[in-house]
Amino acid sequence: MTIIILLILTGLLLLVLEFFVFPGITISGIGGVLMITAGIYMSYSLYGSATGHIMLAITLVAALLTLLMALRSKTWNKLMLKTELTGNIETVDESTMQPGDKGITVTRLNPIGKARINNQDVEARCPGQFVDPQQNVEVVKVFKTYVIVKPIN
Repeated sequence: MTIIILLILTGLLLLVLEFFVFPGITISGIGGVLMITAGIYMSYSLYGSATGHIMLAITLVAALLTLLMALRSKTWNKLMLKTELTGNIETVDESTMQPGDKGITVTRLNPIGKARINNQDVEARCPGQFVDPQQNVEVVKVFKTYVIVKPIN
């Protein structure tokens, strides 16, 4: 009987770990379900259907109580990721920047970097080649978040 109880308790622990600590890995979830199923099967086969029904009912109640306690426990809050990502996308003011405008690279375009065009720092791309810093460039095409430039020789 001890083995059956240990199988079921270990299975419940693995399921809780699957839900709250290792989401998406499924190895612990599958292992937990298999252990619980094996424990209930063993109780039916070794002790008969009456004991099997009792163990099944106890397992269901224990699973619900474990889930409720795990959801209410503040212990899991320490393990959960609560980082909030903040950021913004720099957009290009298309009304002040047109193809043919000239500027200078601030960083190396490798092939993406920063350029200052019309006193505005923007993400610049120079497909197919690298451009060193402090080089003169010309705008070829303007997009919402970046510009395509070519070096001026």
